[in-house]
Amino acid sequence: MSSVTKEKKSSIVAEFGGNTKNTGSIEAQIALLTEEITEISKHLQSNKKDFSSNRGLMRKVGQRKRLLTYLSKHNLQGYRALLEKLGLRK
Repeated sequence: MSSVTKEKKSSIVAEFGGNTKNTGSIEAQIALLTEEITEISKHLQSNKKDFSSNRGLMRKVGQRKRLLTYLSKHNLQGYRALLEKLGLRK
C-alpha cells in the first residue's frame, strides 16, 4: 500500500493552504485526508480482508467529516468552494 508522497503532500498543502508551510489550515487538512482516503479505498478494493486498513479508513472519513462540519459552521463560502474543488457531495 502506497501512502501519499512528500512531494504530493506539499503540493496539496500549497494548493489548498496558501503556501507549503500552512499545513494547519482546515482546507489543507481536508484535502490531505481526501487524498489518503482515495489511496486507502484503492488498496481495499484489491485487499478486501485487510480489516486494519478498513478501520484506518473509517477513522480518516470521520475526521474529515468533523473538519467539514467545523468549516461549514465557520466559513460557509469556503466550505462550498472546497466541496466544489475536491468533488465531494455531488
